Amino acid sequence: MPAPTVHPSGRAAGAEITGIDLAKDLNSETFAVIQQALDEHGVLYFRNQTLTPEHQIAFTAYFGEPDVNFNALRFGVNGSPIIYRISNITENGQAIGTRRAGETWHTDMSYAKNPALATMLYAVEVPTLHGLPLGGTGFANAAAAYDALPQSMRDAIANLKGVFDFRGRKRSSPVSAEDIAKYPPVEHPIVRTHPRTGRKSLYIVRDDCTAIVGKDARESQALIEALADHIIKPEFIYQHTWQQGDVVVWDNCTVQHRAVQDYDLPSRRLLWRTTVKGSVPV
Repeated sequence: MPAPTVHPSGRAAGAEITGIDLAKDLNSETFAVIQQALDEHGVLYFRNQTLTPEHQIAFTAYFGEPDVNFNALRFGVNGSPIIYRISNITENGQAIGTRRAGETWHTDMSYAKNPALATMLYAVEVPTLHGLPLGGTGFANAAAAYDALPQSMRDAIANLKGVFDFRGRKRSSPVSAEDIAKYPPVEHPIVRTHPRTGRKSLYIVRDDCTAIVGKDARESQALIEALADHIIKPEFIYQHTWQQGDVVVWDNCTVQHRAVQDYDLPSRRLLWRTTVKGSVPV
């Protein structure tokens, strides 16, 4: 298999990988290029892929152990607990996937004791309007945002922890009491060290992060809002324009993301999502 080629986006995050068919087995040298590119750029995309659910799960497993998301119990592809649908499509009056997933800036599963290491989406259908692609995804480089902080702010937040609460965010589909019970509030450092590279990133978002340990409500809210706004400044953002057949992988320690909700039926959107289990943030 020829070595893949990495094409940086020129933005604060993101790179395209060409010269690879993800439906085929990867050798260790090929995957090493992919892993290094993900470590460096935070987001990778592969165009013109044709995957089955089994292909996607197999590619996900190269990055680590695939995780089970609570949405997969309702929207799993072929009953799978690992891969599930993000979609605005309805069949027989029933939604086939989460309709408005990820419409606010966040990092996946930050409310969990072990948040997702990486997330992967495969574009089965992409909404368009007169040929214009809709439903893009923004990615904000939280490591670059940390690097750009004044030293005084870095010193002030170095040892702080945030309270992350599954109940904090408004969700696009109902959650059960059982789901809530699986994810009690947890504390994570708001400056997180990457488990592979050692690079530091801001790890704080509105809604999911509900308080700062040791600070009162007013101080907590002010710090959460200031840092959350800093992360999503234009200079830290890569905006992905989807094409059918895209596979996008991102590192949840390095980047945050947000889905653009600029489409509706009859324009159809269907993505398959998988996640990789992560470690306790430090």
